[in-house]
Amino acid sequence: MIKKFLIQDDGLVPVESGEAPILAFIDPTAEEREALRRTYKIDDHTLSSTLDPDELSRVETHPDHLFVIWKRPRDYSATDTSSFNVGSMGFFLYSDRLWIIATDDIQPDDTPKTRPMRTAQDAMLAIMHQSVHHYTEHLRAIKKVARELQEQINQSMENRHLIQMFNLSESLVYYLNAVDSNRAVLTRLRDHAPELGLTADVIPFIDDLAIESNQCYKQAEIYSTILSGLMDARGSIVNNNMNVLLKNLTVINVVFLPLGLIAGIGGMSEFGKITQGIDWRIAYGLLLVTMVILGWLTALLLKRVKSGAKATGAARR
Repeated sequence: MIKKFLIQDDGLVPVESGEAPILAFIDPTAEEREALRRTYKIDDHTLSSTLDPDELSRVETHPDHLFVIWKRPRDYSATDTSSFNVGSMGFFLYSDRLWIIATDDIQPDDTPKTRPMRTAQDAMLAIMHQSVHHYTEHLRAIKKVARELQEQINQSMENRHLIQMFNLSESLVYYLNAVDSNRAVLTRLRDHAPELGLTADVIPFIDDLAIESNQCYKQAEIYSTILSGLMDARGSIVNNNMNVLLKNLTVINVVFLPLGLIAGIGGMSEFGKITQGIDWRIAYGLLLVTMVILGWLTALLLKRVKSGAKATGAARR
């Protein structure tokens, strides 16, 4: 899909036809990729780099344009995996126009209005600024999802909650790599602005953008450290819940074990012979009462053994 934008009222305005200084190629099809190679003279390696999610951010200078690969977060959809992905996008900045190649759509309404947008380089920096805000919003979402998963882990023994937690931790690692890679791009744009064809008035904005990227990186780093540090503890909670369940099932099994032994040794036919001459209602009633008493005594014995074990452990400490 090809989208065209004009710069009006300090923002990007989409247009359907005619010439436009800003072209966005969103997840280009095979025909559109061929057009990029033939009409816009973009080679296969550069085109593949702009769409490769594993490509690192970088800046390349060419005689007539500036080429930038920028990392931005992919659109998040709530699923059972709870993973946040990162994608790449490419900027081809000329003196009076800008080409953008990306896998996800560009929403001009979400572009922050922090400074006037009058040129193509202003549009490029505004889209970069938008992606930094996008990272920050995703970090808030990751924090919220992590809290919800923590509550579910405390109440459940299912592995899928832990898997979702692992996916969040992995997503934060990708975010850290992407934001750090973007910081290197901003550093080069700031330090070599004249050589890269950028005007002096954008340098303060690049400085502000670099500060926000650093803050985003620190925030992602803190979340990653906390999340990875608590993974073992949350795994221990699941193991503890499983141990409690197994203990309760073992107690129930031990209580019914002697009852099953008695029923198995005597058998229904043998019990009938033993109680021959006694009304069956009385015989089976006495048997039921005896088994209930025996089960209660067994449970009481287990409770005393458990209390004794706790007292012994406390004395040793």
